[in-house]
Amino acid sequence: MSHLTEQPLASLRLHVRGVVQGVGFRPFVWRLADQYRLAGRVMNDGSGVLIDVWGESCRVEDFIRAVWEQCPPLARIDSIQQEPLPAPFGDSFEIVASQQGAMQTVVPADAAICKDCLDEINDPINRRYRYALTNCTHCGPRLSIIDSIPYDRRHTSMAHFKQCSVCQTEYDNPADRRFHAQPNACPVCGPKLWLEPEADSIPAIDDVDRAAQLIRQGFILAIKGIGGFHLACDVLNEQAVARLRHHKQRDAKPFALMAKSIEIIRQYCLVSEYEADLLASPQAPIVLLEKHPKTDHLLASQIAPEQSVLGFMLPYTPLHALLMQDMTAPLVMTSANLSNQPQCIDNDEVQRQLTGLVDYFLLHDRQVLHRVDDSVVKVVNGQCRMIRRARGYAPQSLLLPEGFEQGPDLLAMGGELKNTFCLIKDGQAVLSQHMGDLEDARVLKDYEHNLKLYQRLFNHQPEILAVDAHPDYLSTKLGMQKAAELGIEGVNIQHHHAHIAACLADNDWPLYAGKVLGIVLDGIGYGQDGELWGGEFLLADYCDFVRLATLRPTALIGGVQAMREPWRNTYAHLRAAFDWVELTKYYSGLELIQFLQQKPLTTIDVMLAKNINTPKASSAGRLFDAVAAALGLCREQISYEGQAAMALENQVSDVLLSREEGRGYVFLIDRQNEPPCLVADNMWRALLNDLQAGTPVDVIATRFHLGLAQGLAEMVMSLQTKEMAWEAIALSGGVLQNRRLFQLLEKNLQEVGFNVLSHRRVPANDGGLAFGQAMVALARSIKGKTKCV
Repeated sequence: MSHLTEQPLASLRLHVRGVVQGVGFRPFVWRLADQYRLAGRVMNDGSGVLIDVWGESCRVEDFIRAVWEQCPPLARIDSIQQEPLPAPFGDSFEIVASQQGAMQTVVPADAAICKDCLDEINDPINRRYRYALTNCTHCGPRLSIIDSIPYDRRHTSMAHFKQCSVCQTEYDNPADRRFHAQPNACPVCGPKLWLEPEADSIPAIDDVDRAAQLIRQGFILAIKGIGGFHLACDVLNEQAVARLRHHKQRDAKPFALMAKSIEIIRQYCLVSEYEADLLASPQAPIVLLEKHPKTDHLLASQIAPEQSVLGFMLPYTPLHALLMQDMTAPLVMTSANLSNQPQCIDNDEVQRQLTGLVDYFLLHDRQVLHRVDDSVVKVVNGQCRMIRRARGYAPQSLLLPEGFEQGPDLLAMGGELKNTFCLIKDGQAVLSQHMGDLEDARVLKDYEHNLKLYQRLFNHQPEILAVDAHPDYLSTKLGMQKAAELGIEGVNIQHHHAHIAACLADNDWPLYAGKVLGIVLDGIGYGQDGELWGGEFLLADYCDFVRLATLRPTALIGGVQAMREPWRNTYAHLRAAFDWVELTKYYSGLELIQFLQQKPLTTIDVMLAKNINTPKASSAGRLFDAVAAALGLCREQISYEGQAAMALENQVSDVLLSREEGRGYVFLIDRQNEPPCLVADNMWRALLNDLQAGTPVDVIATRFHLGLAQGLAEMVMSLQTKEMAWEAIALSGGVLQNRRLFQLLEKNLQEVGFNVLSHRRVPANDGGLAFGQAMVALARSIKGKTKCV
């Protein structure tokens, strides 16, 4: 192409950073250059993509603008640096081989099937018709199949699948959307799919079609996806769902669902346009949706017991799309594992672990190198809120706020539950995918595997290592051991301070901005005083904090048993609020009191009197458990974290909130303690009176939510003085994933003029803890002090 004219010429080198490798960025640039009639070249390098471009100045300017505005769907541009080149060169634009150098780039996340690939697998004359492992540069596996960088085929689990001549031509052609699509394959040369045991007696197009028929007949199937296996069955089949629950050892936790289309999801849930966009996005997360009141009864009763929401996703792989093709109802699509264990990713592993639970296995021979669970989000107050950050999002980097551009490489190890870890490198944070609870040995093994993987992929050599302050967390022990082995600094970060820091960074709060008041409501975290915290008001910046107030600490009867048996918390709260003899006298007719009197209260009272295995905790999570159990919700025990609190939240509706406004239970502020406490004594008396009067459970739950939100806001108002000021309020902690409480609290605070910050890109729960740990450690390092003043 000849580009020389009499117009002014420009010759520039553009250094593009962001998610720009493995996402079709170079062919996109090549096509743009051809469109604007420019010469030059584009190549991957260790920190992104280099573009050398020359031609008419106005065309070069238009080209740069188009790179920003029209980048591919999976790409994300963080910056484009420009520098002049000494002289123009050539008269064509080329894609050249990757440049070597220190690897600083971003590894792309796995992405849902794109429209073009979906059209191909449904086109009978296309060579990829019904090929269940179809992909291109705009979709398909990334993190789950990569072993090292640069992101080339030889460094993925596709390395041993040699492309046929047609696929190779696509791969080599810059004008083709499969140009350098590393997992590129077709039925001739790619991975194969099969059903075990064989079911050839069932007439079908192929094994995917057979699998769909088997599911409709009531069988349970294990299906290999991108980041691991799912267990699938018919949501309308009570027997199949009950059998799945029994064999999976999952008593009550809701099952994730998959439907063919948004139209089918709308038959069972209320779906806004924003939620529909999230479902259909390249990330394709599970979206938590309000049940449709008229059709909830159509689903098997054990899909989501005691829940008012369902977790739905759309088919995000070609295999899922083909499986769902003729399904008029949703399917259960839950992770293939036994309760609290990691999702299976290997063919032999899934057959070894799940034979007896699963009737058939739909397998393929593209290896999943790294486990990546489905992401979970929900929309609250018009914002997408991350609940579990995994497939589609991890390991996409998060740009750090202003002031954090220069800092050392750093590793933060996360917490014990809902674990993730976080790398800091070159002004960006890389938060790992969700891995789960480290108490399980298999999860811990997966955690260690992923740590090594990320440090290899991102060429990461930490100078500082951050851990939670709890000395008994496995992540803390592993982190301090690792710091000692590397000879680097290991720093303890207080649990709730990390929550606030994660919220600040999630909102791009600058390093040198003012302090905020952090309200952190969660289960428990290790406090500065060695006590267990969980309902905290902290005046904080990234470097340090002061504890201003708290929920009143209450005994955890039996220690960890109090987290598993909610009634223990009810008794502890009632004993803290009342004289038990008088309480039983006034409320002797209550079923709750009669239930508690059947427990070994004499022994428990001795434990309380002598402080035997009854540590006190200011835990918001245990308060919710206590109220739920008082109302008969999950009273005896829970089978998964947060079950009682979720059951309590699900009793609350918008109609009730509107009707009961102004009738919330009263929480009092006790200023005689240091720090001041928010006390629930009056709340408990009003709740017991309502129980005695036969007030419906949903009304009581609503009044509790209204009262707690008001009490929290009143505590904020009481703390604000001329001497004690803050620039915003940051809300964090797993309890604030309660949509009703969050909405009420945010509304109360905003109505009196506060700027309220909350989570969006990282979870408010412990899944965001590592991000916060990293931000605190990084801030202290940059400011050159252990703590900021």
